[in-house]
Amino acid sequence: MNISNYGFENLKTEDNTFPARITSVHRNRFEIVFEYGNAYAQLKQGAFYNDFGPYPTTGDFVSFIYNPYGDSLITKTLPRRTYFARKDPSPGRGEQAVAANFDYVFIMQSLNQDFNKNRLERYLTLAWQSGAQPVVILTKSDLPGSHNEIINTANRVAIGVPVHAVSSKTGAGLESLNTYFMPGKTIVFLGSSGVGKSSLVNALSGEEVMLVNSIRDNDGKGRHTTTHRQLIMLNNGAMIIDTPGMRELGLWNAADGIEDAFADVEKYINNCRFSDCRHQNEPGCAVIAAIENGLLSAERWESYCSLKQEAKFADDKAEFLKAKWERNKTIAKKSKKMKKDGLIRK
Repeated sequence: MNISNYGFENLKTEDNTFPARITSVHRNRFEIVFEYGNAYAQLKQGAFYNDFGPYPTTGDFVSFIYNPYGDSLITKTLPRRTYFARKDPSPGRGEQAVAANFDYVFIMQSLNQDFNKNRLERYLTLAWQSGAQPVVILTKSDLPGSHNEIINTANRVAIGVPVHAVSSKTGAGLESLNTYFMPGKTIVFLGSSGVGKSSLVNALSGEEVMLVNSIRDNDGKGRHTTTHRQLIMLNNGAMIIDTPGMRELGLWNAADGIEDAFADVEKYINNCRFSDCRHQNEPGCAVIAAIENGLLSAERWESYCSLKQEAKFADDKAEFLKAKWERNKTIAKKSKKMKKDGLIRK
């Protein structure tokens, strides 16, 4: 097996180790693929506090020590090209890793009750923040009725982002996605349950790669067909990282993503007369003028302000957790040195 087929590009590994890519994460156990096939691995004890790099997630490239008789040992997370994270939904926690080292983020909503403009703005913000190219996929275009209003709304929200309306059932619009599914490319699929991720993957790959569950007729929702994030290699050499349906995505370290997702708003902010303009009643406020002249909708402005406020709160928490992590790392290093020097009993 050639690891370069999985997107590995001359990343430097440690001595006596192999490069691998993580294809799925099961709590503290990692499924990996490397030049000799598939294996399972765990983290080297204490490595996380000893310049190990970020905690690995699906799609990460790592260096590891191979063990043919049991779980191998991951020694380091290699540098990432792109990275997708959200605020951990568990109370009191910080960042939750979603995926790493991908080229495109497919933001999927269906042309039924699932479509939600505010959620689309949130997905776009985090997709831009990841460093990859967002792509909006509107599924189930075969449903009866006109979908022009939803498609036009998606185009207005997703500034500078391709928007594709497709049907996995009839095949309509699927050819337009071929340009993304190229050998060596990795695509992250994001969308709530019942949006049609599994059906789309199966239709594009020409085989049943993923299980498909039916959805409820009353609200268009469905059960999650994926229980954990996993990287799947398709027959044509493209890879996908599927994620459990994530209806809520908390912002985390998303300031740059907001600027990209709301470029239409940012351009007015930069034209205000005063650099510290609060955009309330100050003279020469370009934002107020744009809203009054119909160039910027009040709803769009409110969405921007809401996400900015949420991002600021998350950033403050991120700085606190980062400082706490650095303190723990320093304590761990000192403790290790004291044990080595015989000052602490092992």
